[in-house]
Amino acid sequence: MGITICNIQFIRLNRWSPFATTYQYIYSLALNVRIYFIYLYVLFKMMNSKLTVKLNSIVITRAKKYAKKHNTSLSKMIEAYLDSVTGEKSSEIEITPLVKSLSGVIELPENYDYRKDYTDYLDQKYS
Repeated sequence: MGITICNIQFIRLNRWSPFATTYQYIYSLALNVRIYFIYLYVLFKMMNSKLTVKLNSIVITRAKKYAKKHNTSLSKMIEAYLDSVTGEKSSEIEITPLVKSLSGVIELPENYDYRKDYTDYLDQKYS
């Protein structure tokens, strides 16, 4: 008369049953929600692992101040940094639709030197 997830029995009452009053239904629903959140909490706690790192005490102090100022923790900061460094990077640069629509609008000669042109523009502007 219920579901079992990770050895947790979820009570299922049929709200149209003559034996289940509104209060029983609400109580069983609240109990199920509470058990589910406990299950999620335990599940996510198991996903985290501890890591011991030796760092310079001055760096730690600065990092703690930074973390407090930005309402985060050192663990979250280190996790975000390591994720950004080790995360998968796409080898191809994504071109936005705006840039795609603008490509090919201007045709320039093959030997065009944009640096010389920009230098001439700046000379003319500031002389």
